Amino acid sequence: MAAKRKVIITCAITGSIHTPTMSPHLPITPEQIADNAIAASEAGAAVVHLHARDPKDGRPVQTPEAYEPFLKVIKQRSAAVVNITTGGAPTMPIEERVGPAAHFKPEIASLNMGTMNFGLYPMLDRYKEFKYDWEKPYLEASRAGMFKNTFADIEYILTKCAENGTRFEIECYDIGHLYTLAHFADRGIVKPPFFVQSVFGLLGGIGAHPEDVAHMRRTADRLFGDQYRWSVLGAGRNQMPVAAIAAAMGGNVRVGMEDSLWLAPGQLAKSNAEQVTNVRQIIEGLGLEIATPDDARNILELKGGDRVNF
Repeated sequence: MAAKRKVIITCAITGSIHTPTMSPHLPITPEQIADNAIAASEAGAAVVHLHARDPKDGRPVQTPEAYEPFLKVIKQRSAAVVNITTGGAPTMPIEERVGPAAHFKPEIASLNMGTMNFGLYPMLDRYKEFKYDWEKPYLEASRAGMFKNTFADIEYILTKCAENGTRFEIECYDIGHLYTLAHFADRGIVKPPFFVQSVFGLLGGIGAHPEDVAHMRRTADRLFGDQYRWSVLGAGRNQMPVAAIAAAMGGNVRVGMEDSLWLAPGQLAKSNAEQVTNVRQIIEGLGLEIATPDDARNILELKGGDRVNF
């Protein structure tokens, strides 16, 4: 019999989108982030995608000092591939956002493939009061603000990490982002295999209709052929439906509390591991296998956990 296809599960542990008021289960402290990442790995996530937060009030922070406490614990207690964001938060300059990835030299770093509207402000309607004073202005700022990643910014991140052997989770929120990746690939600034993370359902990017998912896959196939590995994430309520569609189409999946706080309608996820368990059931229900961390390293042609700086 032919071997089952192995599906890489990425788990995005905390992110910078959701704020502490939205869920008491959102990991904030280094201990919470480490414990959630390790539990997600034990549940089946091969890759953990990491942001840092101020442990006092949960606001996004992007300094090597904020990452160091949980990076070391995760490496000691799991074999998971560590992915450090270069997205940080929309409020941060490019030099700040790339700092932790440049310093720690992870196997993977995320890279948003374009400047875009990044609408978080609709979440304001769901909450009358906020736990911390930074939350409401942070969400409101997305109404008139944007996430900035110009061609120069993307090139800066790629070249800043080029000598570290770090590969990228290339986050594509719209079809044009695939063409931007093709531009940098044609210039030889980024090398295959490309780990393309298609993002669906975030206000400002492509929608989460099955036709949107199929269109993203068809375009990536046409542009990159067998030179890329496809993964998807669905924002909010789109998380599991988009994962199911993509897994059936030959893709990998990303879940986690960065992307959705929910386990089911009206039910907050108590941990990232719960979401990993849910998507694992979908994958295995399709007759597929989940990839181990070492499987993911082989599939994505990563440098190995012994060559990081933490």
